[in-house]
Amino acid sequence: MHGAEIELKFPVTDERTFRSLASELGFRLETERTFESNTLYDTPERRLRASKQLLRLRQYGTRSTVTHKRQATDVDAGARYKTRIETESIVEDAEALAEIFTQLGFVPVFRYEKYRTEWVAENGGHLVLDETPIGVWAELEGEPAWIDAMLKQLGVAPESCSTASYGTLFTEWKAATGSPAANLTFAEADALAAH
Repeated sequence: MHGAEIELKFPVTDERTFRSLASELGFRLETERTFESNTLYDTPERRLRASKQLLRLRQYGTRSTVTHKRQATDVDAGARYKTRIETESIVEDAEALAEIFTQLGFVPVFRYEKYRTEWVAENGGHLVLDETPIGVWAELEGEPAWIDAMLKQLGVAPESCSTASYGTLFTEWKAATGSPAANLTFAEADALAAH
């Protein structure tokens, strides 16, 4: 898969109501609540991050994927939507690919986990619900006009939306809470909460 990804995130305070509303609005459930584990790779100097690129290995249920994202060249810096060029492929052996990355000089730099539920709209737009260790977020992915229409129907205020990645949201959460967590994982969050 290769192409532009246009999306917006927003926080969800009431999951049950959100799920009901998704059904009422005609979204078709594509994937039931499924555990997802992500590892970002970069050089020790963080060259990919410096050039606004991302290299990710994802385990989503029984499926593994590798994803490269880069900033779209024709995007307005002040745009309301997150727009990136995404190239993604299914991976047969994620451990082997992780070893290849390591041999090429890429190392794991950040891990994040969530439980994701996915819906699809008639026009092909996507709605996801992500339960993370730092809160519940939803994402709309599709054409900007469709995203705006869905935000209105979902009762989401545009000012509550974000284009931040989960890495950025985690960094902001750490700054606000003073947490020493290094990764956005449930085990790390549970361990920190126990102290």
